[in-house]
Amino acid sequence: MSDQQAPEPFEPVDEDWQTALAVVAHPDDMEYGGAAAVARWTAQGKKVVYVMVTSGEAGIDTMSPEACGPLREAEQIASAAVVGVDTVEFLGHPDGVLEYGLPLRRDIAREVRRHRPDIVITSNFHETYGGVFLNQADHIAVGRATLDAVRDAANRWVFRELSAEGYEPWDGVRAVWAVASPEARHAVDTTEHFDKGVASLAEHKAYLAGLGGAMAEPREFLEGFGRGAGSRLGTRFAVPFEVFPLR
Repeated sequence: MSDQQAPEPFEPVDEDWQTALAVVAHPDDMEYGGAAAVARWTAQGKKVVYVMVTSGEAGIDTMSPEACGPLREAEQIASAAVVGVDTVEFLGHPDGVLEYGLPLRRDIAREVRRHRPDIVITSNFHETYGGVFLNQADHIAVGRATLDAVRDAANRWVFRELSAEGYEPWDGVRAVWAVASPEARHAVDTTEHFDKGVASLAEHKAYLAGLGGAMAEPREFLEGFGRGAGSRLGTRFAVPFEVFPLR
């Protein structure tokens, strides 16, 4: 017999909310795990807005950033539409060299004040995805900045220029959720919306073609991801989240 203990079951996430803001580093970040959950929520009548900190212009080795950025923006807009998201914004920070700091916090805080969500979603910002699979520096910077920016958005005396721009403080965010975190303790059942998640990822045609390998196969990749989480929620497919309550 193995001495290794089975992982603890996931708890269902709280779905008693109406609006969410997803802030991630690149086009495709939501699709590698989170899009099926978004499809579930928009089907419930919830509103979800996407904010991409970069345009992913450094993501295809065979394509110049000048050509790649607009293409990846178009693919992200098409991808979001598959899961019912009709607002996708791009902040224009440089892909691949994001730095945690005040400019990034300020720009994310502006989006929180602009959209005034109940829930803010970001991607895993730990050093790995569990084990030895390293996370990307951009993901780490954006996730950590998002946690702080949510608090910044609620404080009138932080980034005072945002109030001068007409963006009044917003302290209505109830929690920040980090998708695909190795520290996840919660998840949402995406069994009925799994195919929407696959179709959403498949819209990143140029990116997937340039990527190659296992991550370029939407259904196969997401089946492995979703089944692992589903086994801990008692469903066929699920998306895991690390939850940071704010109230």
